[in-house]
Amino acid sequence: MKLLVTGHKGFIGSNFLKWITDYDITTFEWGDDLPNVEGIDWVVHFGAISSTLETDVEKVLTQNLDFSVWLLEECIKHKVNLQYSSSASVYGKGDKFSEDAKVDPKSPYAWSRYLFERHVTKLAPCITVQGFRYFNVYGPGEDHKGNMASPFHKFKKEYEGTGYITLYEGSENYFRDFVPVEVVCSVHESFFNIKESGIWNVGLQYPLSFKEVALTIAPEDRIKYVKMPDNMKNSYQAYTCADLSKLNRTLLNN
Repeated sequence: MKLLVTGHKGFIGSNFLKWITDYDITTFEWGDDLPNVEGIDWVVHFGAISSTLETDVEKVLTQNLDFSVWLLEECIKHKVNLQYSSSASVYGKGDKFSEDAKVDPKSPYAWSRYLFERHVTKLAPCITVQGFRYFNVYGPGEDHKGNMASPFHKFKKEYEGTGYITLYEGSENYFRDFVPVEVVCSVHESFFNIKESGIWNVGLQYPLSFKEVALTIAPEDRIKYVKMPDNMKNSYQAYTCADLSKLNRTLLNN
């Protein structure tokens, strides 16, 4: 099977390359010459600006939306199937996390993800197009992500460096559905054999609070609390939990 993998230097993309070893793989990273998809079986599109704090809307839409639309058009032209990354951030501050729930994007990043999903749905392409809304992915290879790294990575690094972990006030009330990157890779590979288009959540359906994560790394007396920055308050999700009904049903039926 021939694959084109975009964003192969990123966190999920690099882990995916390590996960899939028995494929003929071509890679693309932003700044390379535009890829040729002719003769490819699947394009797996991870490449994107993934920071929810990026405020340059034009930059985010150019890389996350415009390029994705171009890539989709190329896949349609050459009859190549496409998998693409999306994000649970499209749910915003909502409390429903099924794929047909109301969306409420709160950042340029989340909007770029939703707008591409919407474009795919409206277009109804004649190829197989599969989108995956990742919840909070963590695992090896997060060093380059900086402030966007998972709490598992950031807390461990901070504790090893300073002897403390810094949390926002109220972190016992902020829950996330944390999912190992290996699960994400496994889902992508499993769907190569599923000729069904759509959008699926990818998570564990087992939310943990940020404080609970911190306590797996350090004792409570080594946790310090600070106020959340004002620029994060409007978009900060208090709770996420993937509804995996559709994912499990699809995998079971195939």
